[in-house]
Amino acid sequence: MSSACDSCPSKSGCTSQSTCPTANGGSNAHQAPTVEPANKNTNIKKVIGIASGKGGVGKSFVTSLLAVNLAGKGYKVGIMDADITGPSIPRAFGLNESLTATEENHIVPAQTKGGIKAVSLNLLTDDEEAPVIWRGPVISGLVRQFWTDVDWGTLDVLLIDMPPGTGDVPLTVFQSLPVDGIVLVSTPQDLVSMIVSKARNMANMMNVSILGMVENMSYVMCGHCGEKINLFGDDDRLVESAEKTGVKILDKLPLDPNVTSKVDQGNAEDVDASILDNTAEAIISLL
Repeated sequence: MSSACDSCPSKSGCTSQSTCPTANGGSNAHQAPTVEPANKNTNIKKVIGIASGKGGVGKSFVTSLLAVNLAGKGYKVGIMDADITGPSIPRAFGLNESLTATEENHIVPAQTKGGIKAVSLNLLTDDEEAPVIWRGPVISGLVRQFWTDVDWGTLDVLLIDMPPGTGDVPLTVFQSLPVDGIVLVSTPQDLVSMIVSKARNMANMMNVSILGMVENMSYVMCGHCGEKINLFGDDDRLVESAEKTGVKILDKLPLDPNVTSKVDQGNAEDVDASILDNTAEAIISLL
């Protein structure tokens, strides 16, 4: 048995330098990525991931409203719901039909009222509340199929609602899809900011550009006096954290019960998505 490398998380459990994920500075974890070819009928200008290192910060919410914002500006937008074990994009847009296939067995995306294309596991199952009890390789395989087997047609932007963390699926997205950049989502809490930094560091290791960060649940507006109330205290904490790591905060989103209620009811396209104008412009600048 070979000796464990000092950086290996498994220490004495590591049996091979050639397969150790942290050997050679961790390069084996992202070595020789192989981008999968898209469906032959697919022509997508830019692929953008919406990511975080932690669940519950609002990635799906941001993905949905960002799609609405871009579509409202006249761009052709699609959403790949890559959060396989916790898909929520269909509900945000009130989509409940099952996906169909072409004669060539290519998956046809669902379309929202505003023309946004979407693919999600919840559009392939009979019960959206049924748990997905799959191992990582199976989940990763489905994400690849959402890229290779879906007839996305012509899109300006494909947004990928990524699962939290830095595990199998984010790694699959970074290695198998031609990701042009990611948007990080966080709340102002120190702990969440630290966890999001893990996603940032992973993107840097995979040589994926970080367009910036969206600070979700940043504040609430008092319904009586109009005062802005910071939910997690000092408004400057995340700004300072972002500046230290070189990540720009693009937009700060309020916690608004009226907005979240619309999204929960499947009416994301009825929300004023201009709150994400800066993030949308960061993506548009790549087109």
